[in-house]
Amino acid sequence: MSTTNSPRDAGGTTLPASAPATAPAVTVPDVAPAGSGSAGRPGAPAGNGQRGPAGNGRRRAPAALRALASVWRLWFFAALIVAWWLASASSSSPYFPPLSEILHRLVDLWITGDSKKDLVPSLEHFAIGYAMAGAIGVVGGALLWYFRHVRDAITPLLYFVYVIPSAAILPAIIAVLGIGNGMKIAIIVLASVWPTLLNTVDGMRGVDPLQLDTARVLHMSPLRTVRSVVLPAALPQIMAGLRNSLQISIIMMVVSELVASTSGIGFFILDAQQRFAITDMWTGIIVLAVVGSLLTLVFVAVERLVLGWYIGARAVEGKR
Repeated sequence: MSTTNSPRDAGGTTLPASAPATAPAVTVPDVAPAGSGSAGRPGAPAGNGQRGPAGNGRRRAPAALRALASVWRLWFFAALIVAWWLASASSSSPYFPPLSEILHRLVDLWITGDSKKDLVPSLEHFAIGYAMAGAIGVVGGALLWYFRHVRDAITPLLYFVYVIPSAAILPAIIAVLGIGNGMKIAIIVLASVWPTLLNTVDGMRGVDPLQLDTARVLHMSPLRTVRSVVLPAALPQIMAGLRNSLQISIIMMVVSELVASTSGIGFFILDAQQRFAITDMWTGIIVLAVVGSLLTLVFVAVERLVLGWYIGARAVEGKR
């Protein structure tokens, strides 16, 4: 028989049982969700995911800095042109004619004159050579990534050939191919293929193994794995290689026209220098700079179109 101990008063009288005691209600203040703009700031509205003025200021700061940098670059370029104009205005040196004279001669030769015939062959050689270098670099890099044993065997040879100055092999190319358009295209390809090739191999080797394992689990074919997994992951590094190849192609386009050529921008510049037509020579240099800048701008536009997702992800990471 069990006995229940009831509460008693001081005289031993049994007291009536009372209801169980309950804890007083505790009011919990609203807490903003993690990652919201108001978390951790006293006085901010609870549970509100909007950023306060300080957060908006931090977000606007990088955009303002980028805009300021763009304006500064434009003003700096304009200041250089003005300084060149003023410094050469009273120049009597035959090697540094006034900029006004150079620009006037540029219009006569390259806009209203017939010197445009030297621009078309240069652009043709560049376009064919750069396209071939890009295709060989990307496809060859993908094959070297896939056949690992072949890559390990020839990688030292690739880097050995890569460090040889391209202009040093120009005499050998002339001896093999002779003087003509084939020689000019070949020197552009041989000089500019290496950045794209090596960047493609390195970019594909840097793909996350987890992504490759996922493709294997999904029974993707090797071709689909390369197209859907490897290439998108390696694309930023491949585009960096293509940009370097672009600059090398422009340089080698001119170099190939300086040797045993009868047309092209490089030939025009060298011929003007040999005729002591220094003003004409400067017009060729300016045209070459404009062409190179326009080609670079076109590439940057294509790069932003292709890598829009990557640039956006980098911008989001920069705001954190």
